[in-house]
Amino acid sequence: MKIKKGLKLRIVLGIIIAVALIIAIAGYFILFNSSNSKASYPIDSIVLTTVDRTIVTVPVPPSSPIINPTEIAKYAEYGYGKWTFGKGKPYEKRLDLMPDSYNDTNIKNKAKLLNFFAMTDIHLVDKESPAQGIYFGYIKRSISAYSGIMLYTTHVLDSVIQTVNALNKKEPFDFGIFLGDNINSAQYNEIRWFIDVLDGKEINPDSGIKDDPIPGPHNDYQDKFQSAGLDKSIKWYQVIGNHDHFWTGIYPPTDYIKDTYVGENIIQLGNIFTPEGIYERSLYMGTFNGSTIYGDIIGMGPANKTVPITIAADSNRHYISSIELASEFFNTSSNPIGHGFNKADVNKGFLCYSFEPKSNIPFKIIVLDDTQKDNDPSTNIHGHSYLDTERYEWLVNELEQGQNEGKLMIIALHVPIGLNNSNPEMSWDTDSPITEEELIAKLHSYPNLILLTAGHRHLNTVTVFKSPDMDYPELGFWQVETSSLREFSQEFRTFKIVRNSDNTLSIFITNVDPAVKEGSFAAISRSYAIAANQIFNINFTEPYNAELVVPLSPEMQDKIQNYGTLLNN
Repeated sequence: MKIKKGLKLRIVLGIIIAVALIIAIAGYFILFNSSNSKASYPIDSIVLTTVDRTIVTVPVPPSSPIINPTEIAKYAEYGYGKWTFGKGKPYEKRLDLMPDSYNDTNIKNKAKLLNFFAMTDIHLVDKESPAQGIYFGYIKRSISAYSGIMLYTTHVLDSVIQTVNALNKKEPFDFGIFLGDNINSAQYNEIRWFIDVLDGKEINPDSGIKDDPIPGPHNDYQDKFQSAGLDKSIKWYQVIGNHDHFWTGIYPPTDYIKDTYVGENIIQLGNIFTPEGIYERSLYMGTFNGSTIYGDIIGMGPANKTVPITIAADSNRHYISSIELASEFFNTSSNPIGHGFNKADVNKGFLCYSFEPKSNIPFKIIVLDDTQKDNDPSTNIHGHSYLDTERYEWLVNELEQGQNEGKLMIIALHVPIGLNNSNPEMSWDTDSPITEEELIAKLHSYPNLILLTAGHRHLNTVTVFKSPDMDYPELGFWQVETSSLREFSQEFRTFKIVRNSDNTLSIFITNVDPAVKEGSFAAISRSYAIAANQIFNINFTEPYNAELVVPLSPEMQDKIQNYGTLLNN
């Protein structure tokens, strides 16, 4: 009888332990898969797109003095960096690709085919790196070389990922794609910050020695924080940008620059916008003092007038080539492993690939590396579009295959095409083996190509490439650029592709502001980004929402007429 009682007791205890274990495991998985439950800096509870609400900047009072961009402590005092909310921007319907005779009066959006987000030009920066170009942000008033937002780039990305997660709960994304320039200057610690934020790891945004401008946790830009991580249900893919594998995005680093990355001495250069400038030693470029509340700039100015300043070295700042960069995407806990890159191709330095996001919808995404190569012989700034024969032939083969298989096709690339030399530093490289005219003419030969999506210029711009023969309007396509997270308006985009009742397509493009919580570091970053634009007298990048109508060939109209999830009109 005693044995039976003991046995019963053990059984009851075993059941209790088992139940407790199950509850603990369930709780862990709920926590692990929750979007924001573990984030150190949660976003605002209201998450809207710019269709619903926009950010409106408040003009600086006319009586306010013009201040230097580094005088961050004076921003609020003089009215810099303030904003409020304004009315949303409705979708503009664009029929540019359609024949003049097209009448859309009774056409309805019928079924959703694809829903994804695109993000670009995040420019995660190691603010304390000795190998920066800050001098040209301060003296030459270049917002890409200096602004106060550089203190908070990891925090901004974390807030944007939480915003994506919130939107995903309302309407699930089929995938996400990052269009290049995740990082600012091809440093190892920068790319690890990017991947680790997406993976939901603890982030230490400090480098060199530990700095703590305000003692205590979670109260200054140098403190460690727990990132939320992208919802595990969303696969994300990567495109390479020029800043991802060139020094500050403009040159392959010299041996001197590589040594400076991991050294103690602040870099000395000349005019970096001339080819000979990186070999001169006339100017100290400066860096941030991470022990100060506003990240004061130190070690900057003419070499003959500046007292040399050494900083704490950090081996994690080392330069990474394009091959090393792409290899880091295999060291991840989010999906898919490699984030699109193929190991065998990466080992050869080939960073293009394609994927099909949904098995039941005929779509093919072609990811094209159109940046200049690490060993490019060009001595000019490496911010141009560039295609060698190998990449061009690969692209043509992918397009041919997609066309023959009846797939609708999207090309994702970093540098947009067809800029007409509006900015010579960002246009097509004149040394490229393949000309821009050759590429565009080839793209016009594929009726199933509907969209190019790009970053690079930090603009919300839509370009139409009309068919060269309007008897076949389906040979035209759209190009959509998305602005940067580094500069105001700090937006990403969503793309929703739907089938219409006449079997045309509509691509709904929507800008989204990060849902920042008042007083958070992400909110501070927005203020600093606005202030930088005001001080540098740069026009703000306006959000742009549109419905881009796409004609299809008769063959594709027949093929897709029953595809997609029906919409409630």
